[in-house]
Amino acid sequence: MNLRGLCAVTLDDPLLPRLSALVKAALDGGSPLVQYRNKSASSALRRAQAAEMLRICRAAGARLIINDDVWLAVEIGADGAHIGRDDAPGGSLAAARDALGPKRILGVSCYNELARGEEAAAAGADYLAFGSVFPSRTKPGAVQAPLKLLGEARRFGLPVAAIGGINLDNAQQVIDAGADILAVVSDLFDAMDIKRRAEDYQRLFKPDIKSGRARMTR
Repeated sequence: MNLRGLCAVTLDDPLLPRLSALVKAALDGGSPLVQYRNKSASSALRRAQAAEMLRICRAAGARLIINDDVWLAVEIGADGAHIGRDDAPGGSLAAARDALGPKRILGVSCYNELARGEEAAAAGADYLAFGSVFPSRTKPGAVQAPLKLLGEARRFGLPVAAIGGINLDNAQQVIDAGADILAVVSDLFDAMDIKRRAEDYQRLFKPDIKSGRARMTR
């Protein structure tokens, strides 16, 4: 499972046509991953939006990850789910892994905790997410995760995702620190040209002979 590149994390937007247009622009720019996240939506709206995100991701050859809702990911046939501390069924990472099955992606938020990364790896996670690596407008109260954690987390043998305050000015240092995946909200979707901004991020993931980490392809 090749997990590397830009992950476009959606805005809390209640308007499905607008959200679809924003995400499609990111996909047109080459984003190989989309994480559907809408904390303010009703269950019905979340399902409708998630289903539409899956449709446009399939058309683009990209993968859709559902934030915080394993059962919604299973219900609509998404590519996986990303869960935080309180989002696993029954509070168990192993239960989340079982619910998703072996073919869907399980991403786990590890905040600034290597011990949680170890636990998630043992439970069968497919990638580990750390952050906020920089101050974040989306989550201003999020714990801060130093960049060195990204490199330290590579000991678990899984792709490492970074989130929080990432922009084009600091993205390269995040990759250099050890990130395989850059999860971006504001700097992507606030851009005047979202397609071009996604292309700019994807260009950062060039082949790295020393580390053996290759460009992510869809």
